[in-house]
Amino acid sequence: MEYKIFDSELRILELLWEGGELSAKHIAAQAAEQVGWSKTTTYTVLKKCISKGLVSRRDPGFLCRALVSRQEAQAQETQGLIDRMYGGSADRLVASLLEGKALSGQELTRLRQLVEEWS
Repeated sequence: MEYKIFDSELRILELLWEGGELSAKHIAAQAAEQVGWSKTTTYTVLKKCISKGLVSRRDPGFLCRALVSRQEAQAQETQGLIDRMYGGSADRLVASLLEGKALSGQELTRLRQLVEEWS
């Protein structure tokens, strides 16, 4: 599944990842408290999430739950970043992240372990 998750949609997903299945009313209350959204704004963003297949809706009660995990969303967004900014080359992304940053011995060891695990 390919999708672009906008910041507003990510806020909804974060609430659902933390809370599990939540009513739209509860999500609207949380969004109002955390970011100052109106109920209308929250419902608009929820509907976009539902139409993209990121969130499911169950009635009665307009109960919502995330259809993608945090890890799936991170992987999708990371791949999009790699494709757009680094020509599909993950090593160029890593090089960009590490450029000019001195890594500790512990960080280098952890990177080597990750590379070995993924090889």
